[in-house]
Amino acid sequence: MVLLCPGAVAAVLAHISVNAFNEYFDYKTEVDARTQRTPFSGGSGTLQAHPELVKSTLVLSWTTLAIVGLVLLYGYTAWMVYQPVLCLIAPGLGFGPLMVLSTHFALTGRITVESFVASLVPFFLVSNLLLLNQFPDVEADRSAGRKHFPILVGRTVSGYIYITFLIAAYLIIVLGVAFRFLPRFSLLALLTLVFAVQITRNVLANSENVPALIPAMGQNVIVNLLTPVLLAIGLFIG
Repeated sequence: MVLLCPGAVAAVLAHISVNAFNEYFDYKTEVDARTQRTPFSGGSGTLQAHPELVKSTLVLSWTTLAIVGLVLLYGYTAWMVYQPVLCLIAPGLGFGPLMVLSTHFALTGRITVESFVASLVPFFLVSNLLLLNQFPDVEADRSAGRKHFPILVGRTVSGYIYITFLIAAYLIIVLGVAFRFLPRFSLLALLTLVFAVQITRNVLANSENVPALIPAMGQNVIVNLLTPVLLAIGLFIG
């Protein structure tokens, strides 16, 4: 019997979800009715031939998307915590590209450069949230056989990984505006830099001193909550 890893299951379900959403929205907007269908493009034609399946297709889309989220939640604790790279990026992928792009697609029926660039901000921030929260748990997690970056390379090096991801989150916003992928009011999200600077100083000074890191961990939560909210406001204003 072949055992599928959670990542593979999530990938298959995500593929089902995006294709089902595509069929649904192409039918509702009548795009498929106006395309010249080929063996490789133009949709499957299933909903045109069987319109009674429209509601079932939408249910399938949302169901598989929900299962993807559950697979990631289960897979993170059961499997990904033993894979350093996946342990680092899985939280960000779940709350960033997966959640943002799927929501945008569900609402608009398409994926845009703007939505992808915006999704990278929570990707880096949420990955960082879990990374910094692993600092106090190194000894306990090591005893359970887990293998995330603070265990693999130590807290000091992981601190530099954290800072790199933090810089990347804000750099995405600046570059997104500079290259006109994001509207200029997206720069409102940079207001949380006041916390990010304090966190960076604390991590550089106290990566091996867990009690001293607690204020930075609290500020890290604030950055994770407030930055996406400010970015969303900026995107709404335009």
